[in-house]
This record gives sequence, C-alpha cells and structure tokens, in this order.
Amino acid sequence: MRALIFDVDGTLADTEDAHRRAFNAAFEEAGLDWHWDEDTYTRLLQVAGGKERIAHYWRTCNPGAELNSRVRTTLDAVHAIKTKHYEARVEGGKLPLRPGMERLIDEAYAAGVPMAIASTTTPVNIDALLRTPLGADWRKYFVAVCDAGVVPNKKPAPDVYFAVLAALGVPAADCLAFEDSENGLRAAMAAGVPTLVTPTAYTAMQSFDGALLVLPHLGDPDQPMVQRLAGTDQRWVDLPALRRWHEGVLFEVS
Repeated sequence: MRALIFDVDGTLADTEDAHRRAFNAAFEEAGLDWHWDEDTYTRLLQVAGGKERIAHYWRTCNPGAELNSRVRTTLDAVHAIKTKHYEARVEGGKLPLRPGMERLIDEAYAAGVPMAIASTTTPVNIDALLRTPLGADWRKYFVAVCDAGVVPNKKPAPDVYFAVLAALGVPAADCLAFEDSENGLRAAMAAGVPTLVTPTAYTAMQSFDGALLVLPHLGDPDQPMVQRLAGTDQRWVDLPALRRWHEGVLFEVS
C-alpha cells in the first residue's frame, strides 16, 4: 500500500445532514415549497452531486416538463444559496471530522504516505469543512484534490479516481480508498482501488459488496468518548498495520 485516497462527504466528516438542512434553508430562502426530510434525502443520495440532486427532484415534481436553460439557471442559483448555508453550518469546526480521520491523516503525513481527495462535492465545500480541523494550509496533506469541477462524470463513474491516480502516479492496486456510500465504492472499484467503507446513517442500508472491509468508523483508541459511543464495537485503523498490507495484517481491531 503506497497511497491513501479519501472521499469527503460522509467519509471525512458526517456531513449529509448538514447538507440536507442547507438544502431546505435554500429552498425556503428561494421561495420554494420543497422540503427534504431524512427519508427523502436518503433516496436522493443515490444521485451524485448537489446540482444534479436538485435537478432530479425538479423533474420528479414536474414530470414531462423541459429542464430548459431558464430553469437550470434558477436551480443553479438555488444551489449557490445552499452552498452559503452549508458553509455557515460547517465553518469554524462546527462539524468535526469522523473518529480516526484526523489522526490517520496526521500519521500518514508524518510517515510520508501520499494522500489524495476524490470527491464529487465542490471546492468551496471541501475548504469550509477542512480549513479548521486540518488548518488553513490543509492542502499540504494531499498530493491531489480532485473535486466536482475536475471531471465531467461524477460517482459512480470512476473518472475522479482515474484523475487522482494519474496525479499520484501510483497503481490503483497499491492504493487504499475510504468511502461511505455505494456510489463511492462502485467508483473506486471501477478504477481498481481497494476500498474500506465507513457508512453513515444515510448510507448504512446500501450495498457494499466488494468492499475490502466495512467498519462503523476508524476509531480513536486514545479517546474514551469513542468507546462510549461505540459500545463494545470499538475499532480503529492502525497506520503501521495498514502498511503491512501484503503481510496480511491490515487492521487492529479491539
């Protein structure tokens, strides 16, 4: 194993409910009578990308209507409002990284393991989420940051993973991807990248066939809070064990 590749939304942080609330705030500000409850948003997560999600929902509300340039301009404006609300919900460390993520990134960086981001979210959203827990210079941790603006086809298409692999210069089989959703897993697998999945409440019922391993989180063994949250199922990823991939010792589980 020579490189780590991270998804962002749901993987680095449990962002999906913050996104859902930001969408609803945008709909209200734009004067739309839309409201996405948790069940609705869970279904909509099958559609990758915020703009695409809004357009898909518009089509369900207006069957047979043409999604013309005027409508697209309006929906893009709604998405811009949503981005503003999302930033307000996560900036300043209001939404922490998931257990184990900050530790793993720090340890990988210190050990000289190259890392990259492969996400379908926007650069603004990534920066708003990471600039507090990882610092204003968070990009130093990553050889490449490939987001929604880098490739035309979003997950489950493997395009963003191919872009990351090209930037890393590392064979797909020598990398490890971290994802939280079926779409993300399918994208990574299509690019030939072994994948560890840490689902969220929004993705837990999805299919993860083909994943290297599915864990509730990556854990933080030095933080008692994780044990209280996870009960007896406390697990964490140990970086030296990850690097012993080909020896067959991958995860420390306790």
